[in-house]
Amino acid sequence: MPIKNRLAEMQDEIAGWRRHLHTIPELQFDLPQTTAFVEDRLREMGITDITTGIGRSGIVAVIEGKTNRSGKVIGLRADMDALPITEATGLDYASTHPGKMHACGHDGHTAMLLGAAKYLSETRNFDGKVVLIFQPAEEGGGGGREMVADGLMESWGIQEVYGMHNMPGTPVGSFHIRPGALLASADQFDIVLTGKGGHAAAPHEAIDTNLAAAHVLIALQSIASRNVDPLKQLVVSVCTFRSETEAHNVIPQTVLLRGTVRALDPEVRDLAQARLTRIATLTAEAYGCTAEVEYERGYPITMNSEANTDFAADIAEIVAGSVDRDTPPIMAGEDFSYMLEQRPGAYMFLGNGAGAHVHHPEYNFNDAAIPAGCSWFAEVVERRMPAA
Repeated sequence: MPIKNRLAEMQDEIAGWRRHLHTIPELQFDLPQTTAFVEDRLREMGITDITTGIGRSGIVAVIEGKTNRSGKVIGLRADMDALPITEATGLDYASTHPGKMHACGHDGHTAMLLGAAKYLSETRNFDGKVVLIFQPAEEGGGGGREMVADGLMESWGIQEVYGMHNMPGTPVGSFHIRPGALLASADQFDIVLTGKGGHAAAPHEAIDTNLAAAHVLIALQSIASRNVDPLKQLVVSVCTFRSETEAHNVIPQTVLLRGTVRALDPEVRDLAQARLTRIATLTAEAYGCTAEVEYERGYPITMNSEANTDFAADIAEIVAGSVDRDTPPIMAGEDFSYMLEQRPGAYMFLGNGAGAHVHHPEYNFNDAAIPAGCSWFAEVVERRMPAA
């Protein structure tokens, strides 16, 4: 059967875990209830090689196969954190933590890796070791970076690493992947423009910082339209335009522009940073203002290695009967990228069906996708490290 029978049998149990996690969403690294639940389930499975506190609040657990003649070690990763969103689903298992919600499906990712762990711990039908990686702080905290910095790859000897994310708007249980850049880098910037404040009725006596900031905002859009190869993607979005005053008759002294830059190519990323800084500085100067630019590099590009992508897609085809091997890249960021910078591997999208998209207050992970996701994790292990 494409879906492993044992995992189909466990669907209700795994969905129960997922729904419990949905009721207790926690943010970034502060995950005491979530990590306690994950650790308790792992110990109930008879898994004893468990290390907590990796990357501040991550969990790493090891399952050994019946044999370990190959010496192979594969990492499987799931993220655990939620979002600062007030839930609007009306579900009977909705969030009990006000202002916090599993609006990205990390409850589903964690539950599916737990389901695969239970199956693998029962069968151990492989030759090598599987390292289960339960990661904190994917939503902006860089938990993947912190786990890598804590020696995740070296301490556990991980040779390859795999992960997945649900994708609303695609058929439930379908799989989607591509080699190379799958998700974008995610950088952010603050531009503080300073002019000369004054009375709105006497603009000639002031230096209008709002006017300068407006022209900076418009000029930044030329980076994607006029500096980058049209066949390469770049997003420059100014998301905050804030002056120091809300008065109707005051020209502000300072204005803040804040936003994000997303790229799928390292050279485009470098170009965008350089052009943003130069455009902001010189445009502000042209209007008599100064501009201070703070540019922070965030998550790297999520880059799937070609060989591992082919393997991951082959496994998806075994599980689902077909696979989309050339899914379009998206401009969202993902800190699994830090792990892929350290080891070859692949990141896969799993269809979540119709419904609200991720980061929406009405989003909900689709429990019908659980058997496919668990089976993919398990097949990756059994096919990559076949029993001796």
